[in-house]
Amino acid sequence: MADDAPSPVKSADPSSPAIQTVQRAAVILNAFTAARPRLSLNELTASLGTSKATAHRYTKALRESNLLRYDEREGLYSLGPQILTLSAAARAAMPVISIAGPRMQQLVREIDETVVLSVWDGDTAVVVRADDNTDRVIRVSVRTGSRLSRTESAQGRVFCAFLPEADVPGLADEIAASAELRREIEKIRRTGISANTPSANGVRSIAAPIFRGSTLIAAMAIVGTTTSVPEGTDSPLAIALQRVAALVTAELGSGGNGHLPVDGNGQRATAGGNGHR
Repeated sequence: MADDAPSPVKSADPSSPAIQTVQRAAVILNAFTAARPRLSLNELTASLGTSKATAHRYTKALRESNLLRYDEREGLYSLGPQILTLSAAARAAMPVISIAGPRMQQLVREIDETVVLSVWDGDTAVVVRADDNTDRVIRVSVRTGSRLSRTESAQGRVFCAFLPEADVPGLADEIAASAELRREIEKIRRTGISANTPSANGVRSIAAPIFRGSTLIAAMAIVGTTTSVPEGTDSPLAIALQRVAALVTAELGSGGNGHLPVDGNGQRATAGGNGHR
């Protein structure tokens, strides 16, 4: 999906055996999705790009750590119970996921489109929750863990607009090289929504920021087709998205003001006047 297509992961030094081991284990675990919760050794071998013997060695180690389970009767692997512990720990460290979850499900029921939540990993936006249980014949699914383009995706542009520039490596150079990106970031700061990102393959996304206090901590997006998700900041979907993002911001203790747009000097409005980002 080009609009929210995962950006390439920077490879670590392949000469380090320890790093290679971690990377391969991550590849195996990331192969499992909600749509494909059970995989064969052949499927994991294909994902890993190694020999079957190597893949088996890694799956054995992951099983011993309770990160994988193996059904001997069917010959299929699935994620192990330790994943639930790690998931609970991750959610506890990022309360926005637990708070946003019910709101996202409600929004899906309201608009019948996929709704996605992303956080910043220091380099780009990463999907931490996706709700796509829509009734549409054609629907767009986004995999949890996907790393999104920070300048081509709606969520990435939200982070570019509201994070301190120093927190987005290379952003100043990218803005200097693209007048379109500069104008769009300025517009996102004014309107509080990213609604005009490039679309390809019939996919379009719109995104809104979620704050805790004055700090941007997440971006929520609606992802659908160019037919079902209109352009512009004042469409019914854009208005619904901003409303839900504002509710999550308020529940995080930001008083419901963190989602408001900023002026040309980088000031964000508050209910009683002007505030600082």
